[in-house]
Order: sequence, then C-alpha cells, then structure tokens
Amino acid sequence: MNTTPREALALIEELKPLVNNEEVDVVFCPPFVSLLPAIEATQGTNIAIGAQNMHFEESGAYTGEIAPNMLKEIGVQYVIIGHSERRAYFAETDEIVNKKVLKALEHDLIPIICVGETLEQREQGITIDLIRQQTKIALKDVTPEDAKKVVIAYEPIWAIGTGKTATSQQAEEVCIAIRRVLLEIYNEEISESIRIQYGGSVNAGNAKELFNRTNIDGGLVGGASLKADFGKIVNYK
Repeated sequence: MNTTPREALALIEELKPLVNNEEVDVVFCPPFVSLLPAIEATQGTNIAIGAQNMHFEESGAYTGEIAPNMLKEIGVQYVIIGHSERRAYFAETDEIVNKKVLKALEHDLIPIICVGETLEQREQGITIDLIRQQTKIALKDVTPEDAKKVVIAYEPIWAIGTGKTATSQQAEEVCIAIRRVLLEIYNEEISESIRIQYGGSVNAGNAKELFNRTNIDGGLVGGASLKADFGKIVNYK
C-alpha cells in the first residue's frame, strides 16, 4: 500500500529507462487505483502490470473486492495471490489461495503464488513441510498446461520488511523443495519450466548472489522496488 496514482506514475517514469532490459521480464504491481494509469504509462515498454490481489468470483455481493475479469479488461497480465500479508492480516487460507489461482488462470491472468514461513515455523523445523503443503493446495486441480504459466514466489515472512534476508543457501534449499513438489505433482518438464522467485528483502546488494542460484529464477521485490535501485536488481549481472 504505497504511492498515490500521481506518485506511482512518477516512479514508473523514473524506472522505465533503468529497467529497459529485454532479457528480463519486469512486472510492476501497484495498488488498484493506479493500475489503469500504470498500464497506459508502460505501453510500448518491456514492463507488464500486475495486481496485488483479486477475488475468486467474477461479480456479486463482495463490496470492496476486485474481480479477475475487471483486471483483465483493463490490461492487467499478472496477479499476486496469497501474499503473506494477505494470509496474516486478511485470513486468507490455502484453500482461498487455490480458488484465486484457478480463477486467475480461467481469465488468462498469470498468478504469482506466494508461499512462506514465519520465524517461529522455521525455528520449529517445519519450513519444508509447510511450503510443500502451501504449494500442493495452491495447485490443486491446476492442469499441467496451466501449471506452466504460474509463478511461485518463496517469501520467508521473517525476512519481509525486516532488513533480514535468507542466505542464498537457505533460499535455494526451499526453492529446491518447491521444485521437487512440482515434480511430484506434474513431471520434470513442467517442474523445470515453472518460474520460482525469491522475495524477502531483495536489494541491489544481494540480487546477484540470490539470482545466480540454480533454482531461483527471479525476485518478488518489495521496498527496493520503490526507488531507483530497482534498476540495479533488474540488471544484476
């Protein structure tokens, strides 16, 4: 929940020349009120626009919610689903995440599915079990063909907005576990084709080490995306 529409447009104009890299898929996910102006501002660029959330119904008595068909009609291409803050503050369950994933795919939106553990869960040694559960339930009834389209973002909750970052080894271990779950659900081709991101205080200083890991295919960037340093993350090589 950052930037007014005017501030979002100013940030986009600042970042456009800094993220102009055709080898990298760049997605901006501003608040709902800034989606349409953001789409207009990024026409003809390498930047796609995603939403931060959506409802799993197309219409109805869900005051304050946004439907997938509404997003699709204005040109949104991606949607973040199951972000840790949605789970923590708005009681989103694994089952709700699954409903949203299926509805997003139905409307040809690319879901960025977030999974992750709290510090307490990590200390209890249940990180991998939890991640496996979240991933399996999120992908319930997702066809092999649709599975190729999804993005999975591992975001250790204890490393979001805290300045703490999982070591590249810790991040890689969990991303390997996600890859193995995908192999169990689908097959090797699909498990290798699905993009797995890391999100947890990614910044210009640690991007290269994280993204050079075999099973980390990119980043779900938070605070660092609100400043020019985001360009350094996109061009980390």
